[in-house]
Amino acid sequence: MTDRPTLADYIEDFKKFLMYERNASAHTLRCYLGDLEQFHDFLCPPNAKGERRVVDIRDIDNITIREYLATLYDKKKKKASIARKLATLRAFFRHLCREGVLELNPAQLVASPRLEKKLPNHLTVEEAMRFVEMPDLETVLGKRDRAILEMLYATGVRVSELVGLNLEDIDFKSQCARVRGKGRKERIVPFGEHARKALELYLGVRSQLLAHAPEDKREVNCVFFNYQGTRLTTRSVGRLIDKYIRQCSDLHHISPHSLRHSFATHLLGAGADLRAIQELLGHARLTTTQQYLHVSTDRLMEVYDRAHPKA
Repeated sequence: MTDRPTLADYIEDFKKFLMYERNASAHTLRCYLGDLEQFHDFLCPPNAKGERRVVDIRDIDNITIREYLATLYDKKKKKASIARKLATLRAFFRHLCREGVLELNPAQLVASPRLEKKLPNHLTVEEAMRFVEMPDLETVLGKRDRAILEMLYATGVRVSELVGLNLEDIDFKSQCARVRGKGRKERIVPFGEHARKALELYLGVRSQLLAHAPEDKREVNCVFFNYQGTRLTTRSVGRLIDKYIRQCSDLHHISPHSLRHSFATHLLGAGADLRAIQELLGHARLTTTQQYLHVSTDRLMEVYDRAHPKA
């Protein structure tokens, strides 16, 4: 008689599904697997010998999941974090249902925490122009940072998409770049004259950064390097953006993602079609893009209240 698969076995199977069938990004994998490992630790905590009790996957029900979420509330976890962990469990058990392991998804019977709808922070056009021009163009890293900020604002790409750029992805003649988004889906995004000039200025000194790279880590086709000559990470770009935010006291309300929000909001405010913005941002659903419609509507209401005699 063979042993039944453990919860850890099913998590490993789900990991392979995400990697090979869903083409999930490294970030998505980290989030899903981190959430599932926490759930596994809750159900099967190791004893003094490091051994874990075996839980039959069919014994996990909505009560089990509610008890797990209760421990997260006790630890003062944010509602958004708890909602994400529940969404992970729903996806995990949905996969098990598709595979015929379970008949019902126990996580589907658990209500998600009610979240406050927060509109994304964004810069005004003037703030965005001032922010992207902050890097010092007298230094190599300043030229690199200027190109990064210009590209983020000009294209609306995610930071993870920006750091994945290679030289062959950029077409200066058409002023377009090919980026790989969520699920490794490719899309073409245009960039303007300011971004083109910033890119060309940086690419003229890029080799000075590449020269610092060890032979075994040298990526000659990579666009954006750190000071060690290796590919910039998403976290590194977040840190450099935070650095410029700290230097500008009136912009403390923004985050590394704010340039993407600003890109969409400014396009919409200038009359761009919502479907076109969806394509540029790489959103799978139009509802995700519609959050920017709320931002622009709020701004229109402010103008109306201020200007209309009957407001």
